[in-house]
Amino acid sequence: MSPVDQYFFIQEEPYQSIMLYVRSIILKTIPEVAEKFSYKIPFYYYKKKPMVYINRLKGTNYVDISFMDGKLLEKDFMQLKDYKNRKRVRSIQVHSLEEFDEQAFVNILNEATLFIDNKRS
Repeated sequence: MSPVDQYFFIQEEPYQSIMLYVRSIILKTIPEVAEKFSYKIPFYYYKKKPMVYINRLKGTNYVDISFMDGKLLEKDFMQLKDYKNRKRVRSIQVHSLEEFDEQAFVNILNEATLFIDNKRS
């Protein structure tokens, strides 16, 4: 079992289900994304650039889905918030699958890939 799989499978519910669902959307939406275990959490790299990661901090009641360059995306996607005064990273906090807006998340993923594509040009 990969370190990413191990990370997901040690999570308690409902966080495990949220994380596995978010992972499936990332992998389906961006087939060329590379899934890696970095800083003890699952990271998703697009064109070798870290794009998004999934995390649950101890003592919280949500899954944190964080975009590395989220600050550049927050104007167009109001769901992205700065929860910890981070310079670049913005995230979505998901408390349940019922509240998770899959289409909005896919839109953010697509825009994040376009940002990386344009940054490389």
